[in-house]
Formats: sequence, structure tokens, C-alpha cells
Amino acid sequence: MAETMDRRLFFGLLGGAGLAQAASLAQPGPGRRTRLYLMQRYYLRAGNQMARLNEYLEKTALPALSKIHAGPKIVLEGLIVPHTPELVLILGFSSVEEFWLVRARLNQDEQLEKAFEAWQAGPEPPFERQENILLEATDYSPEIIAADPPPKAGRIFELRVYHSPSYTQLRRLHERFAGPEIKIFHRVGVHPILYASTIIGPNMPNLTYLTPFDDLAAREKAWNAFGADPEWIKVRQQSIDAYGQVTKNNLISIYRATPYSPVR
Repeated sequence: MAETMDRRLFFGLLGGAGLAQAASLAQPGPGRRTRLYLMQRYYLRAGNQMARLNEYLEKTALPALSKIHAGPKIVLEGLIVPHTPELVLILGFSSVEEFWLVRARLNQDEQLEKAFEAWQAGPEPPFERQENILLEATDYSPEIIAADPPPKAGRIFELRVYHSPSYTQLRRLHERFAGPEIKIFHRVGVHPILYASTIIGPNMPNLTYLTPFDDLAAREKAWNAFGADPEWIKVRQQSIDAYGQVTKNNLISIYRATPYSPVR
């Protein structure tokens, strides 16, 4: 029975030990709806893997999920990423308990299982490999809300992962973001929709944030303005003087929302 349930599910997660850690670290906060984000990366190869995955998600998996779960859902295709082709699925939950409840209900969907088996049984493997990352939203992260009506053209989304040398320096990085940095962001046209820390996944400890832009030109304009902002230059130097370099390296990837992504 457990094997059947695993096969029916279109997003897997973790083993029991990892979930126990997540439950202790990411209990729902007062007044917040989304505390956890599952980020699922599919690394694909050229051919029909991307088309098959998009068809499965658009026609069956996401509609089935939307019937029982109102949390944020984002589907992104790699535009400027280390590995292409790549597809990223981001799903938001209020708690680990909600995740398991949604999972159990999806496992009872016979239409979803048939679509899942058809996707898996194609002429070549459905993907090269899959990576799951569990994120905990920060207290200063906004709630992700799909635009109504959605944008006519899908926006680009920039995913940044700032790896800190220690958890103490990560805390200082969060303090800088929650204080002056976000205000500067908004002034120059950078409006992230998610700030989070990885609690299960690679490159820990880190701050991960996701920012939409209308296009690459808008992105370049906003970041150029940020880099030249006098207040930012001052804030950055103050941070270095007080705590040293609070980030060790930055990973930057750029995606485009798929036409069927609920948030695009």
C-alpha cells in the first residue's frame, strides 16, 4: 500500500527523520498562512522530457492539486541556469501536517495515478534526476498571491541563494534584509515575493529569495540602480565592518513562468 501511494504522488519529499526536523523548525506562525515551501527541481535532457512533464503538470497534476489545496503554486522553466533544460515547481504549505494531508488526498485520486503512470511510461525516462528542497519562509516574507487577472505574458523570476559561512552570519544577513535592504529593494524596483531559509537541502545555511521582473531589461535596470544606491553602499559597508562577509557565495538562476503556472 505504501508503495502505491508513493507512485501516485506527483511531488515527493523526505524521509521520516527529515520531516521530524522540519516539523520542529517550521510550525505555523500567528497570522500567517504559508510557512513551508517545497521547491522541486527537475533536471531534464533535450528531447521530449520537458513537453511530457509540462503536459502532466498542466493537464492533470496541478488541476488535481488545486481542487484540494489553495496554497501558492509556481511553475518555472530554466532560462539562464547551470543545467538546461530544467523545470522548477514551488508549492506552499502552512505546515508539515498540511503537506501530509494534501499528499494523502492526492494518493486517492485514480485519474492522477493513471496520468502519473502514463508520464512515467514514455519512450524515455521522464527526467534525468529530481531534487527536492524544503524552505521555511522568513517572518518578513510576503504571502504569495496569484494576480487576478494573470499577466498576459509570463514574467521572468530570479532565484538567488546566498550561502552564509555560519548560522550566526546568516542571522545577521536576515537582519540586514529585514531592516534597510528590503526598503532599498522596493525603492529601486526589486520586489521579491518569497524570502526563505533552506531547512532541508543543499548549500546550507542560506537565504533564498525569489523575485519577478517583467523582462530581462527591467531586471538589469533595477539591479544597476540598487548597486549604485548610496544608502545600499553605506549599509553594505556597515555590515562588513560589524560582522565581516555574511555571505560566502551567491547562486543566481533566472526562469520564465510557464503559461499554465498559477503564479506567473
